Amino acid sequence: MRQENFNDLAAFTLVARECSFTRAAAKMGVSQSALSQTVRALEERLGVRLLTRTTRSVAPTEAGQRLLDTIAPSFEEITAALASLSELREKPAGIIRITAGEHPAISVLQPALKRFLLDYPDITVEIIVDYGLTNIVAEGYDAGVRMGEQIAKDMIAVPIGPEMRMAVVGSPDYFARHPAPRDPTDLTEHRCINIRLPTYGGLFPWEFEKDGHEVKVRCEGQLVFNNLGLRIASALDGLGLAYLPEDQALPHINEGSLLRVLEDWCPYFPGYHLYYPSRRHASPAFSLVVDTLRHRG
Repeated sequence: MRQENFNDLAAFTLVARECSFTRAAAKMGVSQSALSQTVRALEERLGVRLLTRTTRSVAPTEAGQRLLDTIAPSFEEITAALASLSELREKPAGIIRITAGEHPAISVLQPALKRFLLDYPDITVEIIVDYGLTNIVAEGYDAGVRMGEQIAKDMIAVPIGPEMRMAVVGSPDYFARHPAPRDPTDLTEHRCINIRLPTYGGLFPWEFEKDGHEVKVRCEGQLVFNNLGLRIASALDGLGLAYLPEDQALPHINEGSLLRVLEDWCPYFPGYHLYYPSRRHASPAFSLVVDTLRHRG
């Protein structure tokens, strides 16, 4: 069976509805003469006149009206189907993979994405907690989170959180048994809850600064964790001093379950940044995630 040319059927439908070759040609972006030839070729192929032409108007013949009534609904359905596919393509969707440390995942990513995910149900965000300096390109991540000074020059960096500072804390029970340190070097006489991160290849040094004087202290203690929650719990249990992000320590300080020391030695520093390759083609979903996380404080 001969395959019909649906382009000329679509052309006939538009001319019949507009009752004008001129208006139909303008909508299709073709010349009036080319459109007239297309419809005439259709009539010759079908062996029946479809349109009655006068100098002032164009109207479908009885055969033309019957054809119009039959095919017009189908063309409307096709147009609607194509429009729905276009909407699906433009609707933000997909999986965004982000690698981050435990603290930024808890304090920045999760709060920011809480409302975002409700508004965009077709976007999935996968967050992998990793303390190492992950190669996001090699590992297949869309983006990563690091402190600003740790980001390579060939990456785009977007601030996603405010300035930060650390807090040295211990429980009232601990300080009932040990005098509070007055200087960072006093920490060598205390039981400290240490942090081991692969980024540093060993125990994380506790960093302090006051009046331009920087001090790094290698603390000693019976406990070493790579987990924020365990460090907080151990400090609350009176097992030693903990070096924590201030935002995680403040709720316990405010309720009196932890006491803060060396506050004047803990300055603010640049916060977390989302980073990704400068050559990355941003999908609508990824652009929305970046805009949601961007810090505007």
